[in-house]
Amino acid sequence: MTTSPTRPLPDVRLRVPTHEDAHAWHGVFDDPDVMEFLGGPAELSAYMEFTARQRMHDAQLGYCLWTLLDADGEVIGFTGAQPWPADKEWGPVGEIEIGWRLGRGAWGRGYAYAAALATVERVRELGVPRVVAMIDDANVRSAAVAERLGMTLAATFPLPGGHRLGRRYELTFTEA
Repeated sequence: MTTSPTRPLPDVRLRVPTHEDAHAWHGVFDDPDVMEFLGGPAELSAYMEFTARQRMHDAQLGYCLWTLLDADGEVIGFTGAQPWPADKEWGPVGEIEIGWRLGRGAWGRGYAYAAALATVERVRELGVPRVVAMIDDANVRSAAVAERLGMTLAATFPLPGGHRLGRRYELTFTEA
């Protein structure tokens, strides 16, 4: 599969996040533009907890938000799936959300789509029947990735705080 008739997908590798990946994620995401739709850059401690939670998801479910590596083995972000937190006061509780976040140096090179496609293939193989993607309405790049994956726009809704809108995309897997 290619990103265009002339440009192949970049090579990506996914791995369960390590303790050290908390530092790598903090480094690649410590950028206001990268975190524009997510409340701004976070402290290292947030990534320490986040990577630990992803290791737990992988152990319990067989999937998580995996560390995303380029062909040279460099951490460029994450991609994967996780249950929508039951303790959140909004959103698709009970659904499996897929997502991706890349450092600025990986933008515009096909990594988000390649990584998201790998995620879709993995969760489908694990028997997950359907996934959702929750995307800020202004995040046109992520919306384009979701649409390219074949996800359909299921709803728009006010995001917490009421100043912006979000989009919920869905993809249901059919049995072969």
